[in-house]
Amino acid sequence: MNENFEHKYKQVVGAHFKDSLTGLFNHGFFQIAVEYEIERCNRYGISFTIAFIDIDSFNQYNQKQGYLQGDKILINIAGLIKKNIRNTDLLARYSGDRFAVILTESDIDSSLHIAKRIKMAIGQLSEGELSASIGLASYPEKALTKEGLLRNVNEALQEAKDGKSDKIYYFKKEKNKIDSHLPKILIVDDDLRNLKLLEALLLPLKYKIFKADNGKQALSILSKNEIDLVLLDIMMPEMDGFEVCRIIKTAKRTRMIPVVLITALDDIASKIKGIKAGADDFLTKPPNKVELLARTNSLIKLKKTTDSFTNIENVLFSLAKAVEAKDTYTQGHIERVAGVAVSLGKRMGLSDNDMEALKYGGVLHDIGKIGVPTKIINKPGPLAPEEFEVMKSHPKVGYNICLPLKKNLGPALDAIRWHHEKLDGSGYPDGLKGDKISLVARIMAVADIYDALITDRPYRKGMDINKALKILVNDANKEKLDKKVVTSLLELVKGSR
Repeated sequence: MNENFEHKYKQVVGAHFKDSLTGLFNHGFFQIAVEYEIERCNRYGISFTIAFIDIDSFNQYNQKQGYLQGDKILINIAGLIKKNIRNTDLLARYSGDRFAVILTESDIDSSLHIAKRIKMAIGQLSEGELSASIGLASYPEKALTKEGLLRNVNEALQEAKDGKSDKIYYFKKEKNKIDSHLPKILIVDDDLRNLKLLEALLLPLKYKIFKADNGKQALSILSKNEIDLVLLDIMMPEMDGFEVCRIIKTAKRTRMIPVVLITALDDIASKIKGIKAGADDFLTKPPNKVELLARTNSLIKLKKTTDSFTNIENVLFSLAKAVEAKDTYTQGHIERVAGVAVSLGKRMGLSDNDMEALKYGGVLHDIGKIGVPTKIINKPGPLAPEEFEVMKSHPKVGYNICLPLKKNLGPALDAIRWHHEKLDGSGYPDGLKGDKISLVARIMAVADIYDALITDRPYRKGMDINKALKILVNDANKEKLDKKVVTSLLELVKGSR
């Protein structure tokens, strides 16, 4: 950070920006520096990484060696970290025994090497009495805001303190089910500078970008790819934006793709012409970054919702009704389970992708009971062993029924197949253990059992909510159910009373 930036900090805050003990930048300065680095990253299309370095067992070291020696070792550690980073990086004392580093123009791979050097050096400095836990997260790869980035670094640090990856851990986004289906944006403009500008502005969203410098090329890209949004310049030679928009909106394959017209024109006649061509929105050139990102996000979500509705909504409800019709004792079960699962997902901070999986997984989790005879489903007493084996087949049957919708359902398939799995491996159909059961499936298992316990079944009456919760807690203590999920359910039920 340059001297002007430091001077600005002193002017605004009215205090020095350095920590009095270590001479490093302080917590407040670090926060502002992160904002500055995010702006720089967005402007130049670069990335950076933040590292949180926590000194393990520092309180015990203080008590054993004395606080003077504790302060001395912190000063030495600060100097040691500084030696292992570059001059362009920024080191701050984030809190008592925690340091924070902004590793400029770096990704996770390069930052991991630095983190390993720092960890080894701290151990050597204290002759093994102290060690360091280090959490890493990068921008914009793993977060789109300062708050999200710092939250990710904190999560990574906690994982490191829990003993993951030899006390160094980097924040990972879900990849297999999210990154492989990134939304695709097509930018169309005959001016190369405008194409580069829009691409740079959209960088924080981490969407896949396609570019075209004329209308014919744009239509060719649309014919070969599943595009989710088109940002379209109006003033282009040969085929203008109005004509391209009209073609997109009249073709059956592309008519549901949102189109935003971006133009220097700001007259009413142009907007009316754009509306007649089928445009979904307008932006004035050059676009405001905040407005561009907000509208892009909104239209991508709309496209995703439209796609989901078109492809699977009718299938979901028809199959759900078929299951409801067979089981006279569980009317409304799937809607209730879906509702509880979604509420748990919100409370636990799940991604939009997982929230959607909980919704659809809740509706479809028992769809495999279509293959279970009605006399078994509605039997008033305990099932015979051979009958129970037939009942146990329904998760796998349901999974196979829904597998053709894999592209739309994604992680909801986990909930359908694994909602009867247990963390100790005693569940079915695959006998999975621990983390091999996805979080979506673990949430669905708790929601399903809870509703089954408190509602009437052919072989018993529904039980008191408190008794049902005790059973779930007991199963969690036996490591059959996820304790975090059960705790979230307890909080959810308590909050609704």
